[in-house]
Amino acid sequence: MFPERQALLSEHIGSCQSRAELMDSWSRAAREYGLDYVSLAAAPTAQDKLFGPLVRETTLPADYCREFDRLEFLKHCPTVTHISRSIMHNDWTIGPDGKAATFDCPPEFSALMLKYRLITGILFSMNSVDGSRFVVRYDGDRSPLAMPEINELSMLSIQAFDVFDRLRRTTGNSNVLSARELEVVRWTSQGKTSLEIGQILSLSDHTVNAYMTNAIRKLDCVNRTQLVAKAIRMKIIN
Repeated sequence: MFPERQALLSEHIGSCQSRAELMDSWSRAAREYGLDYVSLAAAPTAQDKLFGPLVRETTLPADYCREFDRLEFLKHCPTVTHISRSIMHNDWTIGPDGKAATFDCPPEFSALMLKYRLITGILFSMNSVDGSRFVVRYDGDRSPLAMPEINELSMLSIQAFDVFDRLRRTTGNSNVLSARELEVVRWTSQGKTSLEIGQILSLSDHTVNAYMTNAIRKLDCVNRTQLVAKAIRMKIIN
C-alpha cells in the first residue's frame, strides 16, 4: 500500500507550478500520515528567538504562532538543539495528555502544544542548492510515526522542498513589489511605524498599511517582521 500512496502523492507534488499549489498538495500529503500541519522554515540557530521571521511557509494556526513567539518558546523547541548536531530526522511527542514529552519540555510549552493538539512532530533538514539550510516540520494529533512512514515522508519532503526551492529561485526577485511597496518595506526595516512612514512619504497611515498588506501577500509572509526578514534575505532591500 505504501509505495502506491507515495507514488500518487509524489506525482501531485511534482506537478505544482506555484507555491500555493505546492502547499495545498503538501498539506494533503501530510494528512495522509495523520499530520495536520506542515511548516518550512530557515534552520534556526541558538541566536534566534522568534519562529515567525524564519518561516517561509506554514499551515500552523496563526494564533499558535503568535503565542509561541510572544512566549519566546523557540529556545525550548527540539529543532534548535537537534539540527546543530545532526542531519538525521528528529521526531518527538508530548503524549496524549501532554505529560509524556520525549524532550525537555517546560509545562507551559507542553500546555500550548496540547491546546492546539500538536501531540506528535517530526522534522527533516534540507539544504538548498545555494547553500541555505532549511527545516521541514510536521505536527499532528497522532501517535509517533513508524519507521516505514518516516522513510516515506522523508522522500516526499525532499521532493516537495526541491519544488519549493526551484519556485523560490525562479520567482524571488524585487520586481514582485511596486516602487511604493518597496519604499514602505525599506522604512519598516528601519523601525518606522505606519504613521511615521506616512509622514515621510506624504501618505495616510491607512494607505501605508494597504501597501504593507500587499507586500506581505506578494512575498507569502504572515506579518511585518517576517516580511522584512524575507526581503533582506532575497536582497530586495539592504
